[in-house]
Amino acid sequence: MNTRTVSRPLRLLALSCFAVLAAACGEQAAPEATAPAATELTALQTPPPQYPLEAACSGHGGVSTLKVTVGTAGTPTEVVVAKGSGNAALDDAAVAAVKQWTFKPATRGGQPVAQTLNVPVNFPAPQVRPDACFSLDEKAKTPAQ
Repeated sequence: MNTRTVSRPLRLLALSCFAVLAAACGEQAAPEATAPAATELTALQTPPPQYPLEAACSGHGGVSTLKVTVGTAGTPTEVVVAKGSGNAALDDAAVAAVKQWTFKPATRGGQPVAQTLNVPVNFPAPQVRPDACFSLDEKAKTPAQ
């Protein structure tokens, strides 16, 4: 058997394999499109509520737990009392304040989404009676004319 005839097909086979491997190594797979990471809702501006004077004068305190739905624009679209503080004036003040809050909305797939959460609003009972209470006391003592 002639060694030249055997080695030529082997050389061609080796060159073909080398060409295929070289071509495969040069190609890079297109990167898979990855979805943007999900982000959570973030509070931006959350000013505290005004403490109702009547509640402060009577020493009432408590926690109003609110169910808040934040829309895709980052503002509350629904605010309802989930669990009251035991004082309607405190609950009303909590709702009024939270309606003014602003958020960075949560995202899914790079798009903003609405999200609902429970927000506790704490009204600690005042340690010292506010000075404004004394004028309310005087008004209550004067008979109506």
